[in-house]
Amino acid sequence: MNRKWIALLMTGSLLTGAGGTYAGMKWISHRALENNIENHSSQLDEGNFPAEMSDEDLKKVEQAYGLILNSYVENVEEKKLVEGAIQGMLASLSDPYSIYMDEETVKLFNDTLESAFEGIGAEVGMEEGRIIIVSPFKDSPAEKAGLRPRDQILKVDGESIEGLDLFQATSKIRGEKGTKVKLEIARQGLKEPLVIHVKRDKIPQITVYSDLKKQSGKAIGYLEITSFSKETAIEFKEQLQELEKKGIEGLIIDVRGNPGGLLISVEEILKELVTDEKPYIQIEKRDGKKKRYFSSLKEEKDYPIAVLIDNGSASASEILAGALNEAQGYALIGENTFGKGTVQQPFPMGDGSNIKLTLYKWLTPDGNWIHHKGIEPTLKVKQPALYHTPPLQVEEALVKEMNNEQVKNAQEILEALGFAPGRKDGYFSETTMSAVRAFQLQNDLKATGKIDKKTALALEQAVAEEKKKEENDIQLQTALRFLAR
Repeated sequence: MNRKWIALLMTGSLLTGAGGTYAGMKWISHRALENNIENHSSQLDEGNFPAEMSDEDLKKVEQAYGLILNSYVENVEEKKLVEGAIQGMLASLSDPYSIYMDEETVKLFNDTLESAFEGIGAEVGMEEGRIIIVSPFKDSPAEKAGLRPRDQILKVDGESIEGLDLFQATSKIRGEKGTKVKLEIARQGLKEPLVIHVKRDKIPQITVYSDLKKQSGKAIGYLEITSFSKETAIEFKEQLQELEKKGIEGLIIDVRGNPGGLLISVEEILKELVTDEKPYIQIEKRDGKKKRYFSSLKEEKDYPIAVLIDNGSASASEILAGALNEAQGYALIGENTFGKGTVQQPFPMGDGSNIKLTLYKWLTPDGNWIHHKGIEPTLKVKQPALYHTPPLQVEEALVKEMNNEQVKNAQEILEALGFAPGRKDGYFSETTMSAVRAFQLQNDLKATGKIDKKTALALEQAVAEEKKKEENDIQLQTALRFLAR
């Protein structure tokens, strides 16, 4: 290994990126500042990235390289040692967003800007060494299977992912439409891991959904943004214009469960909504110097705006929420956001591989860094229990006198649906059996009082149907009432 190789490790052209991945998978987690940060940043001074190490350090690295290459008990590929050295340096940073991507991974990363992709439809990230679900996409296989933000993935198809980096783990989850993957997850509040089966599918990239709602005689526009991709800003502007033609008197922007996306998309949206009085975002370098970015808009909208957020709102969603709240004073309704406030950029290594390195912090208009903290809503509203029911997986029928985690899950679902199980501790009591019978009768099932696979499926379908009803969405109802005051 020579000085030229060391120099290759330490230099690279300025590109963009964020650490993490879509499982299914879009290769960019929290894609808030990834494919266009170069539009805002001058080229880095090469002096910030020394081309050579000191002679003493270089000699030490070369000695270790030669020792392993020539003396290890088995033959070792030089490329494997080089990549291991890079990964070791990045691991020493204790930053899950600074990673090495080999040539194959880079190709997957570059495929993520297509209009559709195949997989489970969830964004996956790393937090304190744990592989977690950032957010499942709207109506995706991951959402339908019951995956939630901050679920920790323990095993994929029965194999532990402990010790794997983010890309190694998510490559195991990826797969073609129609195939299935078995995920073992840990969820806060549950003693035992859950096993969730997800059937992979094609995930379309339609990112904006609009509707016109009525509240107290007022017309309230509704725009849901599921992620920030290439066409999102165009979709947003077109649908907003259509709503404005209908004379809306308020607007709800829903970024709940939105894991992020391209900075240029969220910028173009903010330039429609944020005036030039405050920056919509700030970027802070390692030396503490900040650069602020402004819209050219002179007048704000003539109607109030509210933003719906939750703990699945990450990165670009947080940029949007922070800007609309701090720059324009618009209300944030819902729950605390995910909390990712760093910027990554990939540096090509000359052989098709990349190092993605954390270079900046991004800050809100008022200079707040939301990393690991998230953004707090101005009106905190938690969804009812219906939206937090665990998945129910029944291999053998659940019957009276049983006591386990699946019984507990069933009791929580019954309670959320209005069938009083009497308890929610996992013990299948007489009262629980009565609640099961009542549910079965109402859903044209044989009233056995047992929860077999057919009843379990009916319970989960009933929850899904109830979640679709707007009257059960307390956060949305709060936003409608807030804007119609």
